[in-house]
Amino acid sequence: MALITVTGYPCSGKSKRVNDELVPSLQRRIDDPSYTGPIKRIVVLSDDSLNIPRSVYSDTKAEKIARGTLFTNIQREMNRETIVIADGLNYIKGFRYQMYCAARELSIRVATIFVAATPDICKERNESRISSSDSDPSNAYEPDILDNLIMRYEEPSSMVRWDSPLFTISWLDERIPDEDIWKAVTEGEVKPPNAGTSAAPKAPTDALSVLEQTASTMVSSILAEQSASGAAGGSIRLAIPSAESSTLTVNLPPRNVTLSELQRLKRQFITSHKKAVTLGSTEKGDVDWSEGSVRERFAVFLENHLSL
Repeated sequence: MALITVTGYPCSGKSKRVNDELVPSLQRRIDDPSYTGPIKRIVVLSDDSLNIPRSVYSDTKAEKIARGTLFTNIQREMNRETIVIADGLNYIKGFRYQMYCAARELSIRVATIFVAATPDICKERNESRISSSDSDPSNAYEPDILDNLIMRYEEPSSMVRWDSPLFTISWLDERIPDEDIWKAVTEGEVKPPNAGTSAAPKAPTDALSVLEQTASTMVSSILAEQSASGAAGGSIRLAIPSAESSTLTVNLPPRNVTLSELQRLKRQFITSHKKAVTLGSTEKGDVDWSEGSVRERFAVFLENHLSL
């Protein structure tokens, strides 16, 4: 019935908010005799519930496998009777977009909760976990991993559809806006997976050109950044000027990616969208042909198809 994506810096207090406030609040409303809706259960999916160690974030290959595990379990649990809470870092825009698309395909409502805390606060909490004898060491991050994750974090925005509706909660806030979140997941807009009986909107006349130019620009930017940094793969941030966003993070396998394989994947990406150019939509719904949306989709496509 709903997918709630929880995101924020490591050690910002996401899981505490989920377990101590969000889940009890939602459960009270589900159990209320006056509630007659379809929701019957809440499922929280996190690194801890899926036995994913914090150490995976030091290895690009392991992290990609961990994200795949989370995504697979989210897809398995999503249905009309369940609120799925993805309680994780969810720091990559492309991954949040991927989850949004999966929810939309099933006509499931979505909401995003951003637990905001300063880097210093998160580092203090992590140090406390490391030093405290009462704390489980597996809940702590190696300091260099924590620094890297904070640096790579892509903050959600209410201006993009895959992060909306967005509820931002400061680490100083006493309570979460539970009433507003409940309304979002039970009364919010449900976007259909396809146009149904309505005529699908036509793709703009320059759709193919936008696909080609945007993908080509990304290929060039990836190669340039890879060459400039001297790093073999990993998470790279691309500076691509546009009216919507100036940067985009792409997570590459831990090796140098070649021009030939990027060009091959670019051709596959464009080919897979040619039918949508003709029909105006795909089996997963209407297509957003803006440059920003094409970049996000191509980034996700590359992350899913580049071999390790």
